[in-house]
Formats: sequence, structure tokens, C-alpha cells
Amino acid sequence: MADTVREWVVASALMEREGELLLVLNRRRGGSTDWSTPGGVIDPTDASVLDGLTREVEEETGLRVRSWEGPLYEVHAEAVDLGWRMRCEVHRAVEFDGELTVEDPDGIVIDAAFVPVDACADRLAACLAWVREPLTDWLTGRWGPADRRGYRYDVRGSSLDDFEVLQVRVE
Repeated sequence: MADTVREWVVASALMEREGELLLVLNRRRGGSTDWSTPGGVIDPTDASVLDGLTREVEEETGLRVRSWEGPLYEVHAEAVDLGWRMRCEVHRAVEFDGELTVEDPDGIVIDAAFVPVDACADRLAACLAWVREPLTDWLTGRWGPADRRGYRYDVRGSSLDDFEVLQVRVE
């Protein structure tokens, strides 16, 4: 086990338009890519999770969220051997405007598209289980904030190249 545990808060946005969900293509370390919903790490300088999420969405997509609902679900993932713990809040954008443009200052997001909901599973196949599984559940069940869910994952292994992800439970 690592001597210190790095902890961070992440937020993710569910943004729908005319039966489509906004997904972003991320370039990871090592050059691999995967699709996910927009969002990212909430900075200590962000006034709140929603302020940070609004900032992340605008940075990654050019879209400005005017109002949110949620969180709809929360994901906790812990990698004891890798020394990190993450909590992610997932909110739904109720109102947003602007033009979809990709100019991510972090250089991670390299493309973005509104994808028909029935095509999302194919795009999400390569993303991490703690992103893919809860999002797939939500796309199937479409619950609101009153029915908020929680997901917990254990990440086992000491290398990002060779680890196992186990869903501990859904709350």
C-alpha cells in the first residue's frame, strides 16, 4: 500500500439534446483514447463542485451550462495499491447554450459529439468501468435526483497497465 493516499473530487456532466448525449474523446497518457461525458477534477479554487463542473464543461466543449440538477449519482473508486481515492458527482445540465468547440487547455479532450443514446454503448466500451457502468445504468433507467444512486469500486493492482476493477456495490 502507498504511504500517502491522493484524494480528489471529480464531476461529470450529462448533457442531452434531441435524443443524443454529449460525449468527449479523451487522449490519455501513453496515447490511448476513450469516450466519456465532459467533466474533470474540481480545483481547490472552485467555489463549489458545480462551479468547477461548469468551468470544466466550458473549457472542454465551449458550452456554457446555465442550470443543473443533481447529483443523479455518485461514484467512489479506491486504488489502495496505487495510492488514490476518487469521488465523482454526476449532474445533469438542464439548460446550456453556446457552440460545441473543442479547445481543452489541458489537451486531454480532442473531440466532442452529441451521440444518439443507442450508439453510446459502443463509444463507451473502452472507458473505465467506474465511468461506463453507472452511465449505462442511468441511460437505461433515467432516474432523477430524488432517486440518487451511489457506486463503489475497488481498483486492485500496482500498475495502471495491469489492474483489475471490481464493483463493490450499488447503493
